[in-house]
Amino acid sequence: MERILFGDNQFFAVNHISDEKSRAQSIKFKDDQAIITTLDEAIGAGINTFMCTTHDRIANICDIIRANPDKYRDFKIYPCMPYAHKYANAVTELGIAGTLKQYVPGNFLGSLFKGGIAYLSKDYLSIMELLIDSEMKMFKGINTPVIFLQNVITDLLLGLKANEIFVAFHQYIRKKYDAEAGFITMNMPMLLDVLQQGGIENPVICSSINKAGFRMSGGKEIYEKTLQTKKIRAIAMQVLGGGAIPPKEAIEYVCNLPNIESILFGASSKGNIENTVSNIHHFDKTRL
Repeated sequence: MERILFGDNQFFAVNHISDEKSRAQSIKFKDDQAIITTLDEAIGAGINTFMCTTHDRIANICDIIRANPDKYRDFKIYPCMPYAHKYANAVTELGIAGTLKQYVPGNFLGSLFKGGIAYLSKDYLSIMELLIDSEMKMFKGINTPVIFLQNVITDLLLGLKANEIFVAFHQYIRKKYDAEAGFITMNMPMLLDVLQQGGIENPVICSSINKAGFRMSGGKEIYEKTLQTKKIRAIAMQVLGGGAIPPKEAIEYVCNLPNIESILFGASSKGNIENTVSNIHHFDKTRL
């Protein structure tokens, strides 16, 4: 994985600092071209990997990337699925049966309705595979070397102790897409133990890692100990602690931690992108 990854929160009005900034971002990125312009600015700053949800608008961005193969030859996308709001909205509008009909096509659906709950419980891993394939359609022809399970599902499965699904996700991503499976979580130490118990060694885990302990379940100290003593390819997100930490201080802290393979951040302006990249490079060199 590359050292610096560019995220998509700002494109869909997700801001941990203020509702006002969220509204401003919503207006700024109402057109797809504004998203492409910001991605081009990130590429200009040396970032070639975009980590994004499977939001419906990302399909439009993928169309633009496919239409410009020379320009985006070295560009990679890390899809993060599922985009939970999409399914929640679909259930509200279409009901559970209608949502399944929309997102789980083919003969499998007929068997599901015929067998009811018994069939669902029997073959839920096949449903998972079909949903993955449905989510991945928009990325056809684009380099997707790591495919992530979103934290809303990862942490739900952790709580349910449905550990076999992590293994099944890992195996299917590798078999079907020749890619690495990644996992986003708000409890990195617990997830790492579960993945290792399932035979997934040196996993790719993206989690909140910051000096303030923001959204770090169990506390900052256990994360630091886990990074120091266990084998993991960690991606640090929310490094600014929801805006509580000055950027330079935040990045210096993360750059000095072991086993942080990548740093994920989002920004809506060229200046903020360039400043963040510059700070990461500076503190990486200082550490060396």
